[in-house]
Amino acid sequence: MNLIRVNRPELSRRHFIKLSGLSSMSFLLGGCGTPIFEDVVGKLSEPLNQKLEAFILKPQKPVPEFSPSEIEPEGLLINSFRYTPIIDPAKYRLIIDGEVNNPLSLSLAEIQSLPLTSMIIRHVCVEGWAAIVQWGGVRLQEIVALAQPKANIRYAYFKSADGYYSSWDIASSLHPQTLLVYQKNGEPLPVENGAPLRLASPVKLGYKQSKWVTQITLVSQLSPLRGYWEDQGYEWFAGL
Repeated sequence: MNLIRVNRPELSRRHFIKLSGLSSMSFLLGGCGTPIFEDVVGKLSEPLNQKLEAFILKPQKPVPEFSPSEIEPEGLLINSFRYTPIIDPAKYRLIIDGEVNNPLSLSLAEIQSLPLTSMIIRHVCVEGWAAIVQWGGVRLQEIVALAQPKANIRYAYFKSADGYYSSWDIASSLHPQTLLVYQKNGEPLPVENGAPLRLASPVKLGYKQSKWVTQITLVSQLSPLRGYWEDQGYEWFAGL
């Protein structure tokens, strides 16, 4: 199979600061399954969140990872939304659009031709459980750079094959440990865990880590629809 080779423009330091300067990680809002988290769900406005985030997030500071011996192979529970979509990897396309200069439609093979990044992190669910997992894939910032975003983008929308949707601040999206993954614990990502491609990051709660991702839209403004669970009262930023 012939792959389309694309040049990978780098996000300059100045461009990164412009994109991420108004966003940050609000771990002050509480953790998974704790009373403080339950108290703030649906009660803090998104603008207030962003003011708090601006003082907290260190957009390129790595989160400490775990050792291979700490991986919990059976710890990652399967949460379904509507159904489990079955996607033919040979026909899969990832659309990247919005306020970008170079809209993209990437095959799985093209995504897998980008540098592989592996990390061992704790996946934290809002339902109160957690699991240490090894994820492998491509940094989301690599994909964003390929799309050549305009300097005013502040958010990324993620759409999934099962109808799920969510939105992130751009700083968390560009965090070096925010990945689009196609491996779990050194093996191909199982369908029930989001194959062929899902989000994984140590800076967000589990409901922000969309499975079966098919489209990423980069924008400067949030729409009234901000996420499936967020629109039902869950905290928008959902940082750790």
